[in-house]
Amino acid sequence: MPLTLGFDVFGTLIDTHGVVMQLQTMIGDDAPRFSQVWRDKQLEYTFRRGLMGQYQNFGVCTKDALNYTTQFLGHEMSEDQKQILLKSYSTLPAFRDAMQGLKDVRAAGHRLFAFSNGQSHAVDTVLANAGIREYLEGTVSVDSISTFKPNPAAYHHFLTSTGSTARDGWLVSSNSFDVIGAVAIGMNAAWVQRSTSVVFDPWEFQPTITLSSLEKLANTLP
Repeated sequence: MPLTLGFDVFGTLIDTHGVVMQLQTMIGDDAPRFSQVWRDKQLEYTFRRGLMGQYQNFGVCTKDALNYTTQFLGHEMSEDQKQILLKSYSTLPAFRDAMQGLKDVRAAGHRLFAFSNGQSHAVDTVLANAGIREYLEGTVSVDSISTFKPNPAAYHHFLTSTGSTARDGWLVSSNSFDVIGAVAIGMNAAWVQRSTSVVFDPWEFQPTITLSSLEKLANTLP
């Protein structure tokens, strides 16, 4: 039976830490730490805005998180440098396992969608630049409902937008908060654990399946 899969984009298909090389030209050896704080704060801002009901799009959260990180880590950056970093989000690389993983799942007859906190046009651009947009049937963005994952409304929005149900709808994500959000509303979810050092949140909700690589997804789906 064909399944409908929603692939998280930033952190699952697309490597947000692909910005490190650009950062190294600006701040040197502190680039990996800067990238991690920026990413963590970006997600925190989506959580907080979702809870507060004070929606601003993912790009705004990314920009605000960048401004926070420069202050927190004490790195002075010009506005031109910040714009370079923000624009780099459209050219972030895909993870090495993403293309083959998408190809295999598509060949197995399933429906594939990008499912993201990012705005549709931004998501389509980064996926196209990374060479993997063609393997996805479409993009579902939470921007159209003015909230963020893991709000339950986000996952219901995915099911409605793709004409699927919780029974045949799957989330594929490397973010445990995302997996938990999907499982909590009755969806199935595949957690991509690329590193054994990454720990899943010890909650009452667990992924349906756990994978070390997207290349294993097609053969693991029921």
